[in-house]
Amino acid sequence: MALHNILITGAAGFIGHGLALRLLAEGRRVVGLDNLNDYYDVQLKRDRLANLLKFDNFRHAAFDMADREQTAALFAEEQFDAVVNLAAQAGVRYSLINPHSYVDTNLVGFVNILEGCRHNGVKHLVYASSSSVYGANTKMPFSVHDNVDHPVSLYAASKKANELMAHTYSHLFNLPTTGLRFFTVYGPWGRPYMALFLFTKAILEDRPIDVFNNGNMERDFTYIDDIVEGVVRVIDHVATPNSAWSGDNPDSATSYCPWRVYNIGNNNKEKLMRYIEVLEECLGKKAQKNFLPMQPGDVPATYADVTDLVETVGFQPATSIESGVCRFVEWYRQYYKI
Repeated sequence: MALHNILITGAAGFIGHGLALRLLAEGRRVVGLDNLNDYYDVQLKRDRLANLLKFDNFRHAAFDMADREQTAALFAEEQFDAVVNLAAQAGVRYSLINPHSYVDTNLVGFVNILEGCRHNGVKHLVYASSSSVYGANTKMPFSVHDNVDHPVSLYAASKKANELMAHTYSHLFNLPTTGLRFFTVYGPWGRPYMALFLFTKAILEDRPIDVFNNGNMERDFTYIDDIVEGVVRVIDHVATPNSAWSGDNPDSATSYCPWRVYNIGNNNKEKLMRYIEVLEECLGKKAQKNFLPMQPGDVPATYADVTDLVETVGFQPATSIESGVCRFVEWYRQYYKI
């Protein structure tokens, strides 16, 4: 059964905007909570929000979810069927500079969301985790059944904390929660600090691009439309207990209570240098490359095992970078009138 009245936090963000557009087009009611902070270009967020405000079934709530009173009041007023928590302080490298903002949004804000769900009968909480939780793990592809206890950035630690906090609420209050470990998301309306955006801007402006770890990076690049499709399917597939779960041999991806985590990735790792080649082809222009060492908090490779996602919701992301990168370039040229 499709859940109708949905709260999306971070609705003016990259994934939030894509998800909200899809749910609104399906005729569902969406409340978008977003304080339009200035972590990156606020105008881009305003333009995303403008796309959502064209729909009569959309309402914008303009405050910070770290505000306990306002968040509680919104939940009490709206009585949401489902909540999708996408608001977060993102970015691995930024967590070395401004750690407190990760605590405010990713921990304090998330508790407020959990409390809102607990006290207002929310049927399903879906929240963004991250491939970053795999940290120092090197066994590929990354599986939700692997332990993730060695994070290498505060961002990753905050996302792992979200999974643990959600489990507590699933256990104590029987709140169905599903965490989604997103792998490197890209596409139209993306974030300006992400590699594809930075590379495109630099190449078009004849500036060199910074290529970390001397180009020896691999990522499971996942196109925005595939992420949205996965999230929509997960919203309506409410988390349930795993009756076979055993405390003697605990499975990391499921539980005796209604708690689940899934990877959402393309199930296909691509070399960063190939990603750059594809971008060069789409732009019709070569990049000047500035090779640099690995950055603190970064990992050399990510690669998602999406078996559980496919088995549960019958969907596997499959957009090639050849297709997805060119769609991004097309949007970029149109948006920035280049």
